[in-house]
Amino acid sequence: MNYYANLSGKSNVESFEIGKDYIAIKFKGKQKIFVYSYFTAGKYNVDKAKVLANNGSGLNSYIKLNMNNDFER
Repeated sequence: MNYYANLSGKSNVESFEIGKDYIAIKFKGKQKIFVYSYFTAGKYNVDKAKVLANNGSGLNSYIKLNMNNDFER
């Protein structure tokens, strides 16, 4: 997993992993890894989350607003 830059200092995202058709997110204080895939969250949302993860800003808010319960496991 890659460390999330958290440029705002306010995000609950700790780390992430980008795959071909998914993004996996580790949130602070959670043991579970949340996997958002093209199948569960949609290609557009996952691809946008990948960009935000690499930029280190906006990922937590985007997930809460657009993909909150669309995780696989």
